[in-house]
Amino acid sequence: MNNSSALKILGQRIRDRRKHLQWTQETLADRAGIDRSYMGGIERGERNITFSVLCQVCIALSCDVAALTTGIPELLR
Repeated sequence: MNNSSALKILGQRIRDRRKHLQWTQETLADRAGIDRSYMGGIERGERNITFSVLCQVCIALSCDVAALTTGIPELLR
């Protein structure tokens, strides 16, 4: 798994959780204190977000970091 794949998986998990809550990107961005267009980039896997931003997103989504990052990166066995 390369970095790009990991970011796409993370973005998809964030999108899935947001949609489960029936929120728009704008709602999540507002609750996380970040720009809506930046949130779109995160969900598309185009942004390599900092840990601080990931924490802001997790607080907004009421989940911990592990809920979004388990299995990323995929470990070689």
